[in-house]
Amino acid sequence: MFRYTRKTLVLEIVTILAAVVMLMPFYFLISTSLKTSDQVLTTSSLSFPTSPTFANFTELLAGQASDSIFTGLLSSLIITAGTIIGLVVVGSPAAYVLTRATSRWANRTFYLFLIAILLPTQLGIVPLYVGARTLGLVGSPWGMIVVYTGTLIPLSVFLYSGFFRRMPRDYEEAATVDGASRTRIFTSVVFPLMGPATGTVSILAGLIVWNDFFTALIFLNGSESQTLPVVMYNYVGSLVSQWNLIFAVVIVSMVPILAFYFFAQKRFIQGYAGGLKG
Repeated sequence: MFRYTRKTLVLEIVTILAAVVMLMPFYFLISTSLKTSDQVLTTSSLSFPTSPTFANFTELLAGQASDSIFTGLLSSLIITAGTIIGLVVVGSPAAYVLTRATSRWANRTFYLFLIAILLPTQLGIVPLYVGARTLGLVGSPWGMIVVYTGTLIPLSVFLYSGFFRRMPRDYEEAATVDGASRTRIFTSVVFPLMGPATGTVSILAGLIVWNDFFTALIFLNGSESQTLPVVMYNYVGSLVSQWNLIFAVVIVSMVPILAFYFFAQKRFIQGYAGGLKG
């Protein structure tokens, strides 16, 4: 039976305080984006605007910078979605083969993936850029999908492998008795059970790709397919200290990834809980 004790009260207070601290940046972000330039300079950052205005968003989405922002938003969506699809299509069967294989090479290959997770991508950015330029992938969103998929495959394999190792083989054995091939077993039996793992891979990879600035700056700077972080970098540099417009840009960049998280959060939570059922 649950008893409300003094320890429970203390834990609730600490949790509420921690939540307030973590939400304060969002409060500053929203309140400043709803202020005019004069209010930003004359009022405290803690004060919410008495007359909130959406003029900053109107200027941002309907002004001279609207074309570049919408182009950056579209490029980010294409690259992020393409990378997630590539990681699911390539990472899930690769992890399945490595976890179900009994040979020594499978374990060694899996350890190579673990080492690749530990190594920072920046170490190989020069040869990666040279190879991408040789293949004509620089300045193209499709080239960025290939680059991101290749660099994030170790993370995808690692996450999927953890689920495959915990999944009982009863389903696979039953399908084998019915005469199903290994490919049919994976596509019809195993992969549908990997919904939580797919959600986890999609959200983590989506956050990484959507927020990545360094790789996109190297491979896409100066092209017509710049991602939203690169567009924001160029746009914010021209605003100097117009924090209301800068924060409005940040909010616009946050909306798509937050919407995706709320859409897939059930799978994400199941992924961390280790569940197999959707």
